[in-house]
Amino acid sequence: MVIKIYSTTMCPYCAMAKEYFDEHKIVYQDFDVASDIKAREEMIQKSKQMGVPVIDIDGKIIVGFDKVKIDKILDIK
Repeated sequence: MVIKIYSTTMCPYCAMAKEYFDEHKIVYQDFDVASDIKAREEMIQKSKQMGVPVIDIDGKIIVGFDKVKIDKILDIK
């Protein structure tokens, strides 16, 4: 399973998403779209918008820190 988080350093919801994954010992790749233009373009193509965080879990796109959707996709109870 590949999990990518497109985020910025100043985004509180991005920090909460990463903390949530860390608490559940879930490995993810983090891309800072403020400084990584290629990652920003990839995020926009996947989500069709510029808000962060954008979480890509094996091609399933979640815009924002939506625990319910994350838990459902990852089967976290």
